[in-house]
Amino acid sequence: MTPQFWLWLGFAGMAAGAAAILFLGKRRTQAEEADTIIHGIVPIIAACSYFAMATGQGSIVLPAGPDAAEAARQFYFARYIDWTFTTPLLLVGLSRTAMHSGMRRPAIVWGLIGSDLLMIVTALAFGLSQVAWVKWTWFAISCGAFLAVFYGIFVQLREENAAERGDVRAAFLRNAVFLTVVWCAYPVVLLVGQDGLGFLSPALALGIVAVLDLTAKVVYGLMATIQTTRAVDRDLTETRTSATPLRRAA
Repeated sequence: MTPQFWLWLGFAGMAAGAAAILFLGKRRTQAEEADTIIHGIVPIIAACSYFAMATGQGSIVLPAGPDAAEAARQFYFARYIDWTFTTPLLLVGLSRTAMHSGMRRPAIVWGLIGSDLLMIVTALAFGLSQVAWVKWTWFAISCGAFLAVFYGIFVQLREENAAERGDVRAAFLRNAVFLTVVWCAYPVVLLVGQDGLGFLSPALALGIVAVLDLTAKVVYGLMATIQTTRAVDRDLTETRTSATPLRRAA
């Protein structure tokens, strides 16, 4: 399978995934509407990125890294633009799941977004670098920022999530673990791909990233949307149960 196959597959999968999320997502409350829009717009942005890369507008040719075997490589800068917008949105969505009853600690969310953006920008610098020690220094900094993101998710967000009811706590933990497992594969692919050590062929590296992107943006988006719907179902049920019935006018 050629690099173009994976790029067009990524475009088609993201477009279809966005349509599915926006179709399945409900808008009965402001929180539910916001979550639907957040998870729906993520694959739309990614679809634009894949379209740019498939048509040759989202990549440039650079010399291969100092530790790679080949002389040149295709550097897909559009994916970093994609990640700059989509990963913060995913973190906002995860934060909304953690604090389902209200965004009590916006500083935690901003800290997550800041760490995430630092991770992406330094990963971009890693991909662009040609000097070995500079390249791997950027990679180490990016990994450090990545650990800060995980700290925000599993320590700070989880502390806030502890105040929520049982189904919301279960949904947050499920989403956090799912997203973390998928995200952990990205630095490994960058490390052994064409931007790093060059162990993977361009087509294989693109294929793995495309599958990871579809999983993190479409599969996760559908899962998170369904879980939000279930949480709001319970919210509305409890509201109706606890509400005092209104007397009809004579």
